[in-house]
Amino acid sequence: MDRRGFMLGAGLALPALAALPSAAWAAGDAVLRDVIENGPRAPADKARDVWRHPEASLLFWGLKPGMTVIDVSPGSGWWTDILAPYLARTGGHYIAAGADLANPKLSDGARKDRAAFEAKYTGHPQLYGDVTVVGFGRTSGPLAPLGSVDLVLISREVHNWVEDSFVDKAFTDFHAALKPRGVLAIEDHRAPAGADPKKGDGYIPESYVIDHAKADGFVLAAVSEINANPNDTKDYPFGVWTLPPTRRSAPGGQPPNPAFDHAKYDAIGESDRMTLKFEKA
Repeated sequence: MDRRGFMLGAGLALPALAALPSAAWAAGDAVLRDVIENGPRAPADKARDVWRHPEASLLFWGLKPGMTVIDVSPGSGWWTDILAPYLARTGGHYIAAGADLANPKLSDGARKDRAAFEAKYTGHPQLYGDVTVVGFGRTSGPLAPLGSVDLVLISREVHNWVEDSFVDKAFTDFHAALKPRGVLAIEDHRAPAGADPKKGDGYIPESYVIDHAKADGFVLAAVSEINANPNDTKDYPFGVWTLPPTRRSAPGGQPPNPAFDHAKYDAIGESDRMTLKFEKA
């Protein structure tokens, strides 16, 4: 397979993404393009489009009007500000899989983050639609009624789940929620082939993600290099978080180092990322 292009389940390769004219994407979904360009997005979030390619990524994963979508661990809402308005305008439903409030071990910080997310996105149906927030974690229950979801998006989260076999619990939850042929969309920091997934630097091998998804009932439908960055050498003092947007300058939990020189890391840009599309078998 030419890794610059797509890989389909049947083994058929399509042209490389870079070879497709921009008009092909522009014609893909006018509402999506309008939300990305004119929706309720912060300027700082828009500035990251050069690295995160939201339109191309979502079209690759197969986002369509009227879908029910689960956004896993949405954080401050980078994807929410695209997906929720889009789904509201097209008759779909946005579900955020956030902190599991039923978990007695949940940190105060996680509870505050979920409360802030709900305050921002729920109760504003004209802009975001009927946003639902469900608990997701190591002991959480179903994320949605069985077989009711069209697409599950996991953005830069799988590398956090490698301990204690949580990745399999998570993938099983997603499989149960998805409809037959429903899509599991994954973007994550890509480690070199053969790297230890438990290294703790934020990078994870693509093969690790693929093998676990297949073991949990998914079929690899397509692979894209939309979010690749060949300048990412993946050997930084504070892991992937040395790069933008985190720009860490000291070990985790320690105050920033004002003398740290960010210049060469900023020049690299954001991380090299795998972009994978699975379907529920």
